Amino acid sequence: WRKENMITALLSDQLTWNIPLLVLTILLTSMYILYVKRNPSPNTKFVQPILFLIGIWLLYFIIGSPLLALSYLSFSLHMIQMSFLFFIIPPLILLGIPESFYEKVEASPLKKKMNAMILTPKLALISFAVLFLLYHLPNILSVITDYPGLQKTYVILLFLLSFRMVWPIASPNPRDRFLTDKRKKYLWQSSMYIMPACMIFIISALLGSMNNPFLGEVAAHLCLPADRTIQVLPAPFNTKYDQMLAGVFMIGLHKVGLMVTCKLEKKC
Repeated sequence: WRKENMITALLSDQLTWNIPLLVLTILLTSMYILYVKRNPSPNTKFVQPILFLIGIWLLYFIIGSPLLALSYLSFSLHMIQMSFLFFIIPPLILLGIPESFYEKVEASPLKKKMNAMILTPKLALISFAVLFLLYHLPNILSVITDYPGLQKTYVILLFLLSFRMVWPIASPNPRDRFLTDKRKKYLWQSSMYIMPACMIFIISALLGSMNNPFLGEVAAHLCLPADRTIQVLPAPFNTKYDQMLAGVFMIGLHKVGLMVTCKLEKKC
């Protein structure tokens, strides 16, 4: 009974739906459907609207539903959420953008002015890998979680970088996509650069040196002593096995994201 009340107290103000984001998602859905109907093009494949709508609605369920709060309760759930956010959703959205719409954006004066500020895909990949690694270093993650505004800004930056780093295999413009050996090299580099962040959890699990910083917020929320261990989810969550699974899930979902993107790209 006490544990159930603890969970209820923790999540009572967290298990909510983000209504403003829901409205924005519905608006984007409506605008997309309206654009596709009013601007039919032979270059727009049947599968593209499906991919785009799956992408933006998956994004909403990942960051705008109670799943967001649940993802903070263990390392493995958190890394599944992050993997979908950075490795699955961006290519779905990019592949779902009609080529005709991208050409209009490409020809706009604003796009030409922004070209000087846009990172190359390789530089975006390196920047993402470094920031993603830093985000999951125990000491840095503990500091970031103390400042919700900083944490949200950090995640938004990673999300934007994830679009640019997947651009060579999921660009709305097929001519921008890497082919053959160049693609294989880029996919290999992507896997190698992301690997260190994944290995942090596996190594930390073996050393037993990492605690879930999000549970520190639980202690503060429930007015418990800072050194009080809180086990909200049953075993093996928030144990060394949970940490190892987090690393394994992230490696697996990253590879799945690349494989699925390459297969879907051929249909778009």
